[in-house]
Amino acid sequence: MGSENKQGGFTVTDRRSFTDAGVPRSAEEPTGAPQTPEASASEETPEPGHGRKTARDAAALPAVDFHTFVLSLGSSALLHLGELEHPDAGPVEKDLPLAKHTIDILAMLQDKTKGNLTQAEEKLMESLLYDLRLRYVNASK
Repeated sequence: MGSENKQGGFTVTDRRSFTDAGVPRSAEEPTGAPQTPEASASEETPEPGHGRKTARDAAALPAVDFHTFVLSLGSSALLHLGELEHPDAGPVEKDLPLAKHTIDILAMLQDKTKGNLTQAEEKLMESLLYDLRLRYVNASK
């Protein structure tokens, strides 16, 4: 008891799919302590009915930047305007209040980022909002 040097506390394991620099980790690169087969199997195969994404699914997604974020919101607005088919539901459904809400989020984002965007980002926001607002007016008629 007297000469033993034990550290107490807890261990932190980094399981993020990206490094601190924002670079995706390779599949061979260890991200932390090894897992038991039961733990890794439960993470790779979600229970039926659960839409839980794994690290492999995240690697297939595009990098998150301003353009992809804004275009994602734009796609959501188009879906609610009935311009896009819902991937799960199939037939086109309009939800104008939700479309207006998403357009308002984009407008708020444009206001809050004014002066901090590149010229390309500003043009994307302006043209996307213009197009979505026109489509909303047409869908409201």
